[in-house]
Amino acid sequence: MKIGELGEFGLISRIASGAADGRGVITGIGDDAAVTALSPGMQLLTSTDMLVEEVHFRRLWHDPYRLGRKSLAASISDIAAMGGIPRWTLLSLAVPPSTPLEFLDAFTRGFLALADEQGVALIGGDTCSSRDCLTISVTILGEQEPERIVRRSGACPGDDIWVTGTLGDAALGLELLEKSEICTSLTADERGYLISRLLDPPPRAAAGRALAEAGLVSAMIDVSDGLLADFGHIAEQSALGGTIRLDALPLSPAFRAAFPSHPASCHELALAGGEDYELAFTAPVANRRKIVQLMKRCGIDAAPVGIVTALPEVTAVLADGSRYAPRNKGFNHFA
Repeated sequence: MKIGELGEFGLISRIASGAADGRGVITGIGDDAAVTALSPGMQLLTSTDMLVEEVHFRRLWHDPYRLGRKSLAASISDIAAMGGIPRWTLLSLAVPPSTPLEFLDAFTRGFLALADEQGVALIGGDTCSSRDCLTISVTILGEQEPERIVRRSGACPGDDIWVTGTLGDAALGLELLEKSEICTSLTADERGYLISRLLDPPPRAAAGRALAEAGLVSAMIDVSDGLLADFGHIAEQSALGGTIRLDALPLSPAFRAAFPSHPASCHELALAGGEDYELAFTAPVANRRKIVQLMKRCGIDAAPVGIVTALPEVTAVLADGSRYAPRNKGFNHFA
């Protein structure tokens, strides 16, 4: 069956049938608006992300289940970057009528599976037809105590620059999908890992919340457009700069296996590849040990990769201290 045969309200009912109520949901799907209640003393965090077919994903290699997961993960990552707790989400779809119903069913299963894992409730959204491509819009709502919300504007000169997890895996995964002939020395497991980091990134909500609630960080952002570009937003909002050390960037074993001699393309992907959905944050040097221990308890690693500077310029340097000038400075839709 195609979506066009099911109709708009049939599609809405099909999606809603798998949604469960969550914490704070008073009225969920089925009314003109959802009604939710914040926990006492909390403030509301809201973010919206859009994924457009042939811009953010291709159905040729992005299976619907993982596309559903990634659609929500990208939004949860924004709440994580503020140190918040993701609570509720709204899903809007513009769908070509020829789309197979099996595709939307798998997409919905993936979306709701990650929602369940992260304690997020689907409370509404919208559907409409699209002439030629699938468009996915996700709104995420979270909460946090006002004094624990982490912004981009709090970095201080001398702070460490940190990142969680590893960088460059998703960007290399994209290259493997687009150019299957590259990195032929990689094993099937290594290729699978890198592609999975692109198609099904894990949002770092637990880590972001833990860092915020421990009061260890001064500024934070999620790495969606590449570390260089995203730390640049922290630098701009804090009216400061920073130096990123390329030799300190955390790289996965699979990523390293693709670049045994570490050519320039390795630095490009790790520094500016994008879609890592890790967290970049700044913190006083005195907090290093506490941060490492806290991240271990969250099940991930974190590494200091640079230093915040008073001069309003973001630079990358090689191991010998010489400046590195990347060709690509991060993803920009309209560049």
